[in-house]
Amino acid sequence: MKDDLAGQATLVTGAGRGIGAAIAREVARQGSDVALVDLGSYDEAAVVAAELRALGRRTVAIRADVSDFVAAEGAVQEAVGALGRLDGLVCNAGITRDGVSWKLTEAAWDAVLDVNLKGCFAFCRAAAPVFRAQKRGRIVTIASINGMRGKFGQSNYAASKAGVIGLTKALARELGPSGVNVNCVAPGFIRTEMTAKLPAEVVQRAVEESALGRLGETDEVAAVVSFLLSDRARYVTGEIIKVDGGQYI
Repeated sequence: MKDDLAGQATLVTGAGRGIGAAIAREVARQGSDVALVDLGSYDEAAVVAAELRALGRRTVAIRADVSDFVAAEGAVQEAVGALGRLDGLVCNAGITRDGVSWKLTEAAWDAVLDVNLKGCFAFCRAAAPVFRAQKRGRIVTIASINGMRGKFGQSNYAASKAGVIGLTKALARELGPSGVNVNCVAPGFIRTEMTAKLPAEVVQRAVEESALGRLGETDEVAAVVSFLLSDRARYVTGEIIKVDGGQYI
């Protein structure tokens, strides 16, 4: 439904491209003002922010390292200052540094866990006082079906996303008494700039795994995230919702 998020403000991490940019566009389409956080794709986030501003939404692009607790707190404060409020948080920022476990470097392990898991926690931690004080809020984390089933060559990525799933459930219990819903979306193989770099055989295998026989699109993930941010999902918390075209089954 259009305008499900009218009058609200949402912060999205990793908002410069891919799923994050699609989420930013969708929540804006639903009426929300948007803070777009990114580091490596900050320039792209600024372009998306300008696009949404032209549609009449208040927006702000924020450059921040999601894995830095101080930077996360500063980004949340900047978002509240620029938008006047904060109702929703989407922890989407994520990276891959693939490699089989016996060749995976410490740097590759640390980088993925820092961004994907620590970064998710850093922003949840920073937003929690805002949401608890106002006795309402919505948090949506972005995991992956590979955090549920594992994936060859992705021990670091799978571990980070499994951690996001556990974190989501713990936060749902901790923040529920304060009126805060915390849910997780676990995409399958989604067509993004990141997946476009993968070998053709990997893409074809994902298509064959899917019950629907195709790749997912970023707007299909964004639609589910937008629902979880809305009042229509007010009695949903601690859930892990797969958006994978049946790839997991």
